[in-house]
Amino acid sequence: MKPIKLLLAACLLFTLQASPAHADTEPTPLSSVGLGNDISWPQCGRVLPAPPAFAIVGVNGGRPDTVNPCLASQLAWADQTADGTAGTPAAVYVNTAATGPVPSMWWPADNTYGGADVTNPYGRCDDAASPACAYVHGYGMAATAADVLQETGHSVAHRMWWLDVEFGNSWLWDRTVNAAELEGMTAYLQGAGAEVGIYSTGYQFSQIVGDVGPGSNLYRLQNWLAGAYSAESAQEYCGGAPLTPGGTVTTTQFTENDLDYNYRCPAATAPAPAPQPTPQPTPPPEKTRSNLYAELHAAQIS
Repeated sequence: MKPIKLLLAACLLFTLQASPAHADTEPTPLSSVGLGNDISWPQCGRVLPAPPAFAIVGVNGGRPDTVNPCLASQLAWADQTADGTAGTPAAVYVNTAATGPVPSMWWPADNTYGGADVTNPYGRCDDAASPACAYVHGYGMAATAADVLQETGHSVAHRMWWLDVEFGNSWLWDRTVNAAELEGMTAYLQGAGAEVGIYSTGYQFSQIVGDVGPGSNLYRLQNWLAGAYSAESAQEYCGGAPLTPGGTVTTTQFTENDLDYNYRCPAATAPAPAPQPTPQPTPPPEKTRSNLYAELHAAQIS
């Protein structure tokens, strides 16, 4: 392991996302809209609401390498939603992070995971805080999350998987490395037959990942935007800018009475995009700080 110097960033005090553009048409009356909920480990032991139209359940316990202890029971609750009873598997979300080769945490030293070679668009991993190693790390974190879900008796394929990208977990200053982490996760999940999307706010995603080009498998993913403050503003967020230029905002989130609610945008019913190309390395930003690490802190998804 290489010694790593950590740089702790100050907590951000400003609003994490600007208000999105307003749609040209009047919002659909909420009485005719089926809202969903997302839940995870913070809701363990709590009384859950009556099953909503759809649900999104957290696989992890706040970090990529942890387990939501209530995953099985929460998935059973999600099976009772309108989507679940109609045969659509509940969506899940997974925590994401790029730690680099720090002590006590796994970080790859080559292009293998689980004894198998990982096809790596960034070249060879050599135990460094590089895009090549972050890609393998993301691949492994997604594989671990998939194993956790399968242990509850649920399948990985034909299910929506959201990548939770927030300041609450550790990220590197080099955004190219952070992007490679998410690309590795996406590659594993898409290879397992799952659909993948990104959960974040525009501000957090821009600071963690930055610009994403069309050669990345993140470019056209569905987006789940956080930051709305009411059901009405959640509808308006559907008209906001996507996290990546080729992305589509299909879901938005607001919180009320300590519970997260989600609104499905009209774009959620649009045809699925064409299969994504293998991600190509993203050019590094003009100013990188690849030897420094940051832990940025903010509220978790739930």
